[in-house]
Amino acid sequence: MEQKFIITIGRQYGSGGREIGKRLSQLFNIAYYDKELIKEASQESAGLLVKFRKVAEYFEKADEKAPGSLRHMLSMSWASLGSTFGSDGSLCNENIFKYQSDVIQRIAQEHSCVIVGRCADYILRDVPNCFNIFIHAPMQNRIERITRTEPIDVKEALEKAEKINKHRAAYYNFYTDKEWGDSASYHLSIDSSILGSEETAFFIKRFIELKLEQSK
Repeated sequence: MEQKFIITIGRQYGSGGREIGKRLSQLFNIAYYDKELIKEASQESAGLLVKFRKVAEYFEKADEKAPGSLRHMLSMSWASLGSTFGSDGSLCNENIFKYQSDVIQRIAQEHSCVIVGRCADYILRDVPNCFNIFIHAPMQNRIERITRTEPIDVKEALEKAEKINKHRAAYYNFYTDKEWGDSASYHLSIDSSILGSEETAFFIKRFIELKLEQSK
C-alpha cells in the first residue's frame, strides 16, 4: 500500500507557488486543491445546489483576506448548516475558517494531495506525512512574473503584490500561532527564482521522496 501524504504550499504572490503546486500534483499523480477547495466547501455547506453560487461568492471573498473583514463571522457560533443562510440567501452564523478547516481535514484523511494556501499547514499540523512548503522570490522576479502573466504594468504589479502578500500574512498570522513566510513555520522554504518553477517542483519532489523514505 502506497504511503499517503499531503503537500501544503504557502507562497508569496508572484513567486509561482500555484504553478509549482500544480506541477507537484502532476509529478506525484495526486489531487490538487486551490480554488477547487473553495468550490467543494461551497457545495457541501450549501447542501442545496441552488445556494451554490452565493456560497462560492462568500468563500471567494473570504479567501486569505485580512482577518478584519471576517472578524464578525469568527465571533459567531458554529451553527448547523440548516441555519447557514438568511432569508435573503446571505451567509450568516457561520465560521468560514472553521468550515474550510473541516473540509481540509476530511480531504487529508481521504487521499494524498497538494493544498495551496488556506493555512493548510497549520490545520494539518498533527497529520503524519504532511510536508509544509513555502515558495518565495525576490520582488523583482515576482514583478516580472506578474507583468508577464497579467495585463498590468510594473507599478500596478508592485502594488498588487504588496497588497495581496500583506493580506495573506495577516490572515495566516491571525488564525495560526506561527508567522507567515518565516522559515521556521515550514519544512522547506525555497526561492523559486534560483531554479525556476519547473526545477523547483522537481527539487521539492525529491525532498519529499527522501522524507517519505525516512518515515518508513
